[in-house]
Amino acid sequence: MKKQLDSQTISKRTGERLGHIKNGSVVDNPWQTLRRYTDARIGLGRAGISLPTSAMLGFQLSHAKARDAVKLRLDTELLSQQLQQQLGEFTVDFPHSPIVLHSQAFDRTSFLQRPDLGRKLNGASRNSLLNFMTQQEGDSEPEYDLAIVVADGLSSLAVQHNAVPFLKQFIARIHNEKRPARLAPLTIIEQGRVAIGDEVGESLNAKAVLLLIGERPGLSSPDSLGVYFTWDPKVGVNDSQRNCISNIRPAGLGFDDAAQRAMYLLTQARRIKRSGIQLKDHSDYTSRDVLTQGGLPKRSFLTKPS
Repeated sequence: MKKQLDSQTISKRTGERLGHIKNGSVVDNPWQTLRRYTDARIGLGRAGISLPTSAMLGFQLSHAKARDAVKLRLDTELLSQQLQQQLGEFTVDFPHSPIVLHSQAFDRTSFLQRPDLGRKLNGASRNSLLNFMTQQEGDSEPEYDLAIVVADGLSSLAVQHNAVPFLKQFIARIHNEKRPARLAPLTIIEQGRVAIGDEVGESLNAKAVLLLIGERPGLSSPDSLGVYFTWDPKVGVNDSQRNCISNIRPAGLGFDDAAQRAMYLLTQARRIKRSGIQLKDHSDYTSRDVLTQGGLPKRSFLTKPS
């Protein structure tokens, strides 16, 4: 005769299977209280010698989000519309519509398997930039202070969500400068990697390039936007000549703070004509720090600026 289980026993066994019961099957970790300070997977507890079911399901969900961020195609048409709408008040700075370009990586698979192809523009994109330049100002080639390039990189999700709010903060700062930088038309690149910004900057005859790109997703950050700044961009530039601002997203480095850092790099680079290891980011320090301490103070990277 089949044994009948009461409702309390059924509920207990279901809870044990899902890992939600704290009755001895799941052992809490004393470090769990620290999780309110970080997205890192610490203090997960255990069920026997394994992770609790809830922690395992959370890991699988984060892994799926990271994979989606890599494989989802960047909607360049939507991004172009968002840029024109959100930056509409700065039409003086951007009189031209964004130019959509493509790397030599034909699709996402070739982009992932052949990183070198993602660093070069394809033939049609090179012709687009060449045609744009020949149409400007007759025989005299225009010269720009800065070219802003948006590339999907390894997280189209980061670009789709965070490129526009960052640029809105950054362009506002340029617009309010006493000597605003002359901006090349915005470019959006599909299947692009960091170095492709150098070719775009050189083709547009720009003194500097600011590349916005989706960073390699982490399990707690599938939407991190990175910004790379390079003075005197040209094909073959070494990575040591770039400055990077990383982890730009609502749960990471805020848009206002990131825009301030990018503006600092641009301002200092225009002054010293350098970038990369020859241009340090001291945007955290105020002029008061320099005056009162006789120079830039030494600060531990483990502490936040006051």
